[in-house]
This record gives sequence, structure tokens and C-alpha cells, in this order.
Amino acid sequence: MSQIQLTPAQRKVHRAEAHHLDPVVMVGGDGLTANVKKEADAALNAHGLIKVRVFSDDRVAREAMFQTLADELSAAPIQHIGKLLVLWRPKPDVEKEKTVDEDRMAGPRDFKVLKYSKRAGQRPEVKTLRVLGNQRLTAGGNVRRAKPKPKVSVKKRSQT
Repeated sequence: MSQIQLTPAQRKVHRAEAHHLDPVVMVGGDGLTANVKKEADAALNAHGLIKVRVFSDDRVAREAMFQTLADELSAAPIQHIGKLLVLWRPKPDVEKEKTVDEDRMAGPRDFKVLKYSKRAGQRPEVKTLRVLGNQRLTAGGNVRRAKPKPKVSVKKRSQT
């Protein structure tokens, strides 16, 4: 696999995004093993932009690891500062299919309601009210049970 080529402007944007990140993959004394590559691949799939910390003191070996990771994982090398390597790969578009349950009712909703004081000069109080699926919020800010549909007789149903 080949690594992704980025323009300097794109690389600059990714460097800025990676600034606050913590390293998610650590390369220990054994070097670049298959498990390290597997974890780096999983992290790239999950996050897209990752930092890798290498605990080796040999700069040439770190640069070789950086190029190897970028080539084998088909990622773009963004930055190599000291013992930190930054890699980027676009996240795969995996959309999870949502199943629609026809029998499901409406869930709870939160509303913010202003309650005005009876005394002048005081600030209104902000209350958060949770309204369940079988309830409604009145104009006065009270929670009431939703009115059931009026029953229609068999005779009236047959007329329409």
C-alpha cells in the first residue's frame, strides 16, 4: 500500500488538529511489531488522526518506523517531533443501519419554562420540565396528561 500525499496547507491543518491529542499507540522496546501495527490501524479507523509515541532513543529507527507505518497503513505522515509521530487517514464511511420500530412511542422531551414571580422586580425562574410521551405542556407551564382521542361510535364511523 502507498501512503497518502498531502499538500503543505492540508498538513498544516492536520498538525493544528493534532496539537491537543494524546498518544493512543505506544511503541515499546520490541519496536514495530504486528500487534502495534494492528492497534495503529484500529486507531486510525476510529479516530482518523492519531499520535504514536516511540520509546526508542535512535532517531534513524524512529524515522524508519514513521515511514513504515505510513506505507503499510496507507496513511499520510503529518509530523515527527522527537518521539511523537502523527499520522492521518480519512475515516471509512461506515453507516450503521438503524432499524425502525413501528410500535415505538415518543420518548421524553425536556422543555425550558419561564416561571414569572407574582412580585414585581424579580427575575423569572427558569425550570426544566421533562414531558413524557403521554403528556403535554400547557400554556401555563404545567404538565398534563395528553387527552385521549375521542371514541367514535360504529354508526358515525360508517357514515364517513
